[in-house]
Amino acid sequence: KKINEQKRASVEAKVKGNELYKAKQFEDALAAYDEAIALDPTNMTFLSNKAAVYFTTKQYDECIAVCAQAVEVGKENRAPFEDRAKALTRSAKAHQKKKDLAGAIEMCQQAQLESYDKATERLLKTLELEKRKSDNIAYQDDDLAEAAKQRGNTHFRNKVWGDAVKEYEEAVKRAPKNAPIRNNLSAALCKVMDFNGAKREIEKALDLDPKYVKAWARKGDIEVLMKENHKAMDSYRKGLELDPTNATCKEGLRKVTAMVNYGQANMTEEEKKERAEHGLADPEIQAILQDPVMRQVLNDMSENPSAGQKAMSDPGMRAKLEKLIAAGVLQTG
Repeated sequence: KKINEQKRASVEAKVKGNELYKAKQFEDALAAYDEAIALDPTNMTFLSNKAAVYFTTKQYDECIAVCAQAVEVGKENRAPFEDRAKALTRSAKAHQKKKDLAGAIEMCQQAQLESYDKATERLLKTLELEKRKSDNIAYQDDDLAEAAKQRGNTHFRNKVWGDAVKEYEEAVKRAPKNAPIRNNLSAALCKVMDFNGAKREIEKALDLDPKYVKAWARKGDIEVLMKENHKAMDSYRKGLELDPTNATCKEGLRKVTAMVNYGQANMTEEEKKERAEHGLADPEIQAILQDPVMRQVLNDMSENPSAGQKAMSDPGMRAKLEKLIAAGVLQTG
């Protein structure tokens, strides 16, 4: 009978604490929850409520400690798994507020082992993403990036391509916003025949520095290797817009133009077909062909070849037609 009276009194104290909490009378709420805990130390709910007060008042260390206590009491007294999971999730949020992401992740993982919850799973994913970003930022160091770059340069000169890639990748991790390092990584990736990776890195370099002429030249070279002559022409021309005297872009544009002209004159029908199919897979080429004005021009050219000369007099139309020719989609001659 006495035990039942104590439990009833403990619940009354908890209800009182809840009302005080809603009224933002936090010190009085803590006192009420402490009274409930003293009357029934086997009920983890009172400890969880106390932890909520500490979380709301930004006393995160106290919140974490009381959550741990609540979980222990819950385990000892066979409290529902859901209640134990909620205490662990609150602890995770307190760790997050303290910028202790590793601790927060650990608490979420423990909570999910107690009782799986979709909201906790979303929190866990967010925390893991935050930690990856935080770790990446903490890893950045310009001096160590330069050291890795120089090691990469040595390997590159010695034609040890795999080790060069490894060192340049390390340099990128240390200085992700350094465009020249990404340019070096792109060059090394070309040597190991990873042209998609090389293009990805050079495009990132250009995102970081759109006026980086050397990167435009590299992009053109990669696009030639990938049989994307129409894109290579654009890249070389963009480089020349920035520096009309750049020898690499000049030579690249000359070579790719010669390749297009040679292809038009010397490819077999099968080779032309294969090249056209490759060009048609490009979204940029698809967009040009879907333009109603371009479709009309192409139709006019098929019926009257002299219509092409008129179309070429328009700079915008000329650029599109040249792109179609370079991609092998439009045959001339």
